[in-house]
Amino acid sequence: MSLRWTESTVAAPLSRGEPTLSASVPTSEKLVVRHVNFWYGPKQALFDVSLTVPERTVTAFIGPSGCGKSTLLRLLNRMNDLIEGARLSGQILLDGEDVYDAACDVVDLRRRVGMVFQKSNPFPKSIYENVAYGPRIAGERNRQRLDEIVSRCLKQAALWNEVKDRLGASALELSGGQQQRLCIARALATDPEVLLMDEPASALDPKSTQAIEDLISELKKQYTIVIVTHNMQQAARVSDQTAFFFEGKLIEVGATEQIFRHPREKQTEDYITGRFG
Repeated sequence: MSLRWTESTVAAPLSRGEPTLSASVPTSEKLVVRHVNFWYGPKQALFDVSLTVPERTVTAFIGPSGCGKSTLLRLLNRMNDLIEGARLSGQILLDGEDVYDAACDVVDLRRRVGMVFQKSNPFPKSIYENVAYGPRIAGERNRQRLDEIVSRCLKQAALWNEVKDRLGASALELSGGQQQRLCIARALATDPEVLLMDEPASALDPKSTQAIEDLISELKKQYTIVIVTHNMQQAARVSDQTAFFFEGKLIEVGATEQIFRHPREKQTEDYITGRFG
């Protein structure tokens, strides 16, 4: 069953605080969430959420379990559409176009807005075929072109040097950290504009986590990234903007440096300093 939605009025611009990086960081709007409410059947999971995701930056969603951050993440590319009884009001805009408009091509939306899940989920295929899968589905049959896509995406995912001599091996033979980077390479193979990452390093060891964080910092030069994380240190390290959620409500959003050093809301400060959560 597809989500039902209603339009909502335009939200007032939200202050993002002082920039955490240099003035060269892009600030054009890539995603805009306007007065979004969301229900799983009778249970409301999000309450009047409005925020802006700037282009080619990393935005982190933080908050305790069940606060709505993963729900919002999945709304950005309509991953919740098939949930029975799901209902949404408000607007989510990608480059100014409502992704819940009836004219929106959901397949194209999910190509433009890729997803990397908490648990690595490589296909039971070769390393090569995992990355080539998306382009093949899209109709690419030229082997040279597929070779170029596979090598480019594995290099972007900082995995090429580790697997270039065994592309025909099963992806299931890779370590957990390698599998997660392979899933990132697979997401990149469809040429997305936005990458959604739902706790991509939560199941990884510290070394693999660092590799994923380094990769995120590199990928934001080309992509807009939204990450859900329970790890406060990770959010502080990798993100330019942080949004704190509690019980389905957006409590505060701003530049990461401002959120972690000078939060405006006491509830945000209490969560970041470990007083609850």
